[in-house]
Order: sequence, then structure tokens, then C-alpha cells
Amino acid sequence: MAKYIFLQYIDASKAPRPGSPEMQGVIDAFASYLEELKAAGAFHDGDPCQPSSASFSVTVRDGHAKTADGPMYAESPWLNGYFVLNCKDRAEASSWAAKNPAEHVGTVEVHPILSL
Repeated sequence: MAKYIFLQYIDASKAPRPGSPEMQGVIDAFASYLEELKAAGAFHDGDPCQPSSASFSVTVRDGHAKTADGPMYAESPWLNGYFVLNCKDRAEASSWAAKNPAEHVGTVEVHPILSL
């Protein structure tokens, strides 16, 4: 089985407020998704990321680091979290991406992980 990383990007301005019924719905949707992944034997790893407003970013290019509070660029979507899944092929990875609850309020990028 190959590993794929699923990066979840959300427009923070469209995310539900913490403690709201809508946020609880999102939490419940991710809990169900995680249960389905584990039951299928696809789950390898994953975690949510702190909101951009509560975090910082560091970009290193040509040996120079640039640090910013929040996202590096104001218009950047929030990297909401990631999953690493074991999938037999690209089609299976695409199927799991389509079921990811972040897909409804943002973007889910899927990248195959190079096995060394």
C-alpha cells in the first residue's frame, strides 16, 4: 500500500465559530470520517492544525527565514489539518478525499508520499 498525505485548506472566514452548533457538526463529521478510515485500515496518521490567528508561519528560501504571525500571506487559506492514509492506488486516495469533511468548506489536496 502506498501512503498519501491529505492537506486540508479552509477559508478561515467561512469556518464555524468555536462552540457553535455548526462547529459541533464539523467535529462530528470528522469523528465519523476518522472511524470510517480506521475501520477500513486506511488511517496512518493525522492531526488538526491550530487556526492561523493562533499560530505563526516560517518560510525559508535561499537560507533566509521569514516569520509572520498567522499565515505568511493574509489571503492564504488556513492549513486546517492533515491525514496520512494507506491507499492501494490513486483512485482510492481520490475516493477518500471526496469523503473528507473539509472538502465542503475548503480544499483537500492529495499528494503521494515517496517511499524511500
